[in-house]
Amino acid sequence: MTAQDAGDGAAARLAERLLGMRANREVIPPDPNHSVRWNEHSYPSPVARWNYHPEYEIHLIRKGTGKFIVGDHIGTFEAGHISLVGSGLPHDWVSDLEPGEVLENRDAVIQFDGKWVEETASLVPELAQVRPLLEQSARGIEFLGRSAEAAAAAIESMGATTGLQRLQHLFALFGILATAPQEERRYLADEWFRPQLDGQAAAVVDIVLEYVFSHHAGSVRMSEAAALVGMSEPTFSKYFKRSTGQNFSDLVRKLRLAHARRLLESSDKTISDICYEVGFSNLSNFNRHFLNDGGETPRQYRQRVHR
Repeated sequence: MTAQDAGDGAAARLAERLLGMRANREVIPPDPNHSVRWNEHSYPSPVARWNYHPEYEIHLIRKGTGKFIVGDHIGTFEAGHISLVGSGLPHDWVSDLEPGEVLENRDAVIQFDGKWVEETASLVPELAQVRPLLEQSARGIEFLGRSAEAAAAAIESMGATTGLQRLQHLFALFGILATAPQEERRYLADEWFRPQLDGQAAAVVDIVLEYVFSHHAGSVRMSEAAALVGMSEPTFSKYFKRSTGQNFSDLVRKLRLAHARRLLESSDKTISDICYEVGFSNLSNFNRHFLNDGGETPRQYRQRVHR
């Protein structure tokens, strides 16, 4: 056993203790009474964490605001956020909470097996229209505008019904998402993103995400993140890149820029104030990263979204 293997093993044991549970990918039990699973989750809860699973997931945020990560994409959400997450694509939604606050039934979640869609499509050819959507979901898709509103209504209707009525609403939901115009779709993770996540990696990344999400507007240090999971900085840097498909510094930068976009959209704070509030140390550095990331300056972004 190498020194790195020993260090990684110690990190896994520490991760399990910090999480209070065995670190594994999410196991979604089949529901013998329904073709797909419909569920609602509060936040915080044990299932609301950085996880991945072979099932496809349609996700509705009902209340609150926060940050989400899908693959290597980091963004912000508010009530009404609709997304489709592909098979095996890691994801997490982290709400902004006051100390001790709990958001009851924050999410409504639909999970289904891709094999079920394929087998059903062999008998119901019309369902083949969903296949391109599932292929595109390998990147994760956020739905916007009227498509998101209609999808949210169909998801809620599924939860309020059973039997054939529930199936009727599911097919309606598939139709809404499959025919959503391109301007009401936002593709999330880069096409090359192929994470290497096992149970240990999921636990370690979950701890690091919690640290970054809690401190991104202030001081975020790789040394502190590495210490949380019992690794040296060089080992942690390689491990994090292998597990998430991105560098630790890129994660922090993307999260700060996502926070900045929300403030530019929803507040009248000056660009300078936003720069420092989200954790950048100087305005020129903030403007440069914002331009490189999105192809426009903070001022141009604010002007565009407020037209």
